[in-house]
Amino acid sequence: MIVSIHQPNYLPWLGFFDKIKRSDLFVIFDDVQFPRGKKHFGHRNQIKTPNGTKWLSVPIKNKSDMVSFNDTIINYDIDWHHEHLRLMELNYKDTPYFNDYYQDLETIIKREYKSLTELSTDLIRYFMTKLNIRTTIARSSELSSQYEKGSDKIFSILENVNATDYLTGSGPGSQRYIDEEEFKKREINLHWQNYECKEYNQLFGDFIPYLSVVDLLFNHGEKAGEVIWMWWQSELIQTT
Repeated sequence: MIVSIHQPNYLPWLGFFDKIKRSDLFVIFDDVQFPRGKKHFGHRNQIKTPNGTKWLSVPIKNKSDMVSFNDTIINYDIDWHHEHLRLMELNYKDTPYFNDYYQDLETIIKREYKSLTELSTDLIRYFMTKLNIRTTIARSSELSSQYEKGSDKIFSILENVNATDYLTGSGPGSQRYIDEEEFKKREINLHWQNYECKEYNQLFGDFIPYLSVVDLLFNHGEKAGEVIWMWWQSELIQTT
């Protein structure tokens, strides 16, 4: 069984869903520390506008070193959700498939959630449905102890679900905690995801990659999944 693990992201990019689709089980890493820095996709992502990209960020009330994703409280004192929806409508109302998704997104984003993880998880499940992804979803808080850290936590999850293969990102964050020899010792096959965002039709001039999946859905509708997986014929996962 191929397992991947990732922190919950708000309005994730295409590579996030590529990782999910390549997995038999996708574990939302919901009980790890929420990064304090502003530059993190856990609570924000980008859309396209006539003037370039625009960040949509969910404001957080309780950022600190000790707060996990599960305990991250959304700040509803700020009218962020209406602003996000306004910006989506302003910049995507002329796309071919805007009306197919906007009302659904409006319903989810306007709902008040106890935590950022709950909001992001509902959006992830919605996008999976629209991209025809049937991968099983679980949460790390259900599979490991909150006191386990780093690679120990990863291995605890993998062993609890009887994983034979682990799919991880190839960025510097993943490489810091991956011990290839330890995977060999535990007889778990290690795979590196190396996603490349291919060009697709967008509004507003030259193509901009690595945007939120909403950009692709509004522009391509039910064919959005084909855009994400169209290069699967080539070998883009390096296996150790």
